[in-house]
Amino acid sequence: MSSKQEIKFWKDRKMTSFWEYLTVNYCRKPHKKGKIWNGQAEGKQAYDLRLLFRVCSSAQQQLPFVLGSPRAWMDMESQHRVESRCWKTTLVLGERPRPRLDLLFVRRFLRIQAVLFPTWPSPNVLMFLTLLGVAVLEQLVIYQVGVIPSQYYEVLGNKDFSGFQALTAIALTMIVVNSTLKSFDQFICNLLYVSWRKSLTEYLHNCYFQGQVYYSLHILHEDIDNPDQRISQDVERFCRQLSSMASKLVISPFTLAYYTYQCFHSTGWLGPVSIFGYFVIGTIINKVLMSPIVSKLVQQEKLEGDFRFKHMQIRVNAEPAAFYRAGRVEHMRTDRRLQNLLQTQRELIGKELWLYIGINTFDYLGSILSYVIIAIPIFSGVYGDLSPTELSALVSKNAFVSIYLISCFSQLIDLSSTVTDVAGYTHRIGELQETLLSLGRRENKSYSEAKAWDSDSSESGEDPEPRDTAFLLEQVTLSVPSSGKLLIKDLSLRISQGDSMMIMGNTGTGKTSLLRVLGGLWESTQGNVQMLTCFGPRGVVFLPQRPFFTDGSLREQVIYPLKEIYPVSGSADDERIVQFLELAGLTDLLARAGGLDKQVDWNWYDVLSPGEMQRLSFARLFYLQPRYAVLDEATSALTEEVEHDLYRVCLQLGMTLISVGHRASLEKFHSWILKLQGGGKWELTRCEKMKRPPSWEE
Repeated sequence: MSSKQEIKFWKDRKMTSFWEYLTVNYCRKPHKKGKIWNGQAEGKQAYDLRLLFRVCSSAQQQLPFVLGSPRAWMDMESQHRVESRCWKTTLVLGERPRPRLDLLFVRRFLRIQAVLFPTWPSPNVLMFLTLLGVAVLEQLVIYQVGVIPSQYYEVLGNKDFSGFQALTAIALTMIVVNSTLKSFDQFICNLLYVSWRKSLTEYLHNCYFQGQVYYSLHILHEDIDNPDQRISQDVERFCRQLSSMASKLVISPFTLAYYTYQCFHSTGWLGPVSIFGYFVIGTIINKVLMSPIVSKLVQQEKLEGDFRFKHMQIRVNAEPAAFYRAGRVEHMRTDRRLQNLLQTQRELIGKELWLYIGINTFDYLGSILSYVIIAIPIFSGVYGDLSPTELSALVSKNAFVSIYLISCFSQLIDLSSTVTDVAGYTHRIGELQETLLSLGRRENKSYSEAKAWDSDSSESGEDPEPRDTAFLLEQVTLSVPSSGKLLIKDLSLRISQGDSMMIMGNTGTGKTSLLRVLGGLWESTQGNVQMLTCFGPRGVVFLPQRPFFTDGSLREQVIYPLKEIYPVSGSADDERIVQFLELAGLTDLLARAGGLDKQVDWNWYDVLSPGEMQRLSFARLFYLQPRYAVLDEATSALTEEVEHDLYRVCLQLGMTLISVGHRASLEKFHSWILKLQGGGKWELTRCEKMKRPPSWEE
């Protein structure tokens, strides 16, 4: 290829070279010294750049030829679908960074705090300020209780009985007040735990259930492991651990300042300097011991989720596993996950051992350090003019001040294990939050573009397509996001009311994938897909390949997902539901469920056969009565006779059908046949078997 052709190749891509192409499309930062920084790769698992760099590192002199050749790049591009405009996901070269106590932790922690404390007058802020006030009062009372022993030395040394009685009464009062304040401290911390969990969980739920984010997260972003565990278990543990250390953290600045002043007043500069130096040394040691624990804790939580998921997988698929006699195999696989989890826990326990040694050593050395600080001025003769009674009272008071200051630092050191837990959960929750926000922004963008298209059309008064059109596809090319396999190329069609279409083809040719594009779950690699009607009863309803049932009564299954929209349906609606259950062949289900509104305690997937689940899905479809029904092999578990009856009812109710199926008997219910042949090939033909739907009265 000539240099002019090569320049034209990159110019068509609005680039000057391969490196600019790679930097702009896949990196946030420019490449440096042959390395590519973490960035955005187009397409889920679109391209493994590590392999590319391994090749380049072994043949650096051939790099311009290998990467600069447009023909070689086009071959590579065709194989790996680098230019796929499907779902963007973060590409990490090499190993993912290990979670640590670093700036990333600080950013994620502060972002979570913005959720916990959204506005000034919020309940969480008020409870936190109340906790601060209670903690300050508690510390003032603790100081008064702490100096009581020194006063006892003085009273008992002077044999002052009346003073002893008064001091005892004061001590009892202070102890009762202190106990009450401590109880309120714990009570408010527990309230904060519940309120924090509510705020953070609801925030994550809002992000998770926005549009199709939950689908994209589970299906298209496998780099986020166990989202369910992060939302339920990790959030709960994060809020509990954070609430347990909240009062200690909020009061630490006040206690440190106050007792530093008292210590300086009692022992001079030597006391505070020694204690602060001791704390700095202890902090450095604990930081070194804590760092490897954070990453190991994150790994443990991931393996905990994997282990729980394995048991859930067996519970959900118990019957198929039993037919395969898979108990022994699943036993081995489950035990393997357990062993991986236990091995990680052993490693975590081993690393925590050194942290506990450091914490306990710091605690006990602190008590000795307090007496060393007090002993220096005593032996240097500063208090030589005091009597033994006065000296005992002074030693008791100074010991309390020094020991409590050291205790304040010790409490911060003791929080090391709690901080490591909080850091691990912060990374897991923060990573999930970042992914949800990223997916949510894309959902908002797609929604805004759709609304803009609608508003532009309405404002201009022009309707480029008839209002009876549901879907409009223009030169659509579709590939599998994970592998880049080409399924459909340059498909153009319009699905309008009355023009039912059947999609046929061998397994893996893209039938369900095309429905995902129509439903907005996937994006096309190229071309334009528009849905010109709405979801729901007056628009489009999808029946997926696997029926979905929620928890609740039989009525809730039939009218789903309209439960929250129409909570009270009335007797007239009861008649419609019973009628549609009869049309779907589920007359006996009403008696089995104990009526329409009885809350059953069973799992619908356990009590219904595959055929009954598909019948119940059609009863739901009859109830919603959309203008368009998209059916993905929705009758695969039913006989042709039952299938014929259900399709006939759909046509009688005025639905236009977009069906995926394999049976030739379905052709008579459709006007068009779209046959997918694989490799991007397809064929659209008119169906001559289409019958006029009988009227509802017939």
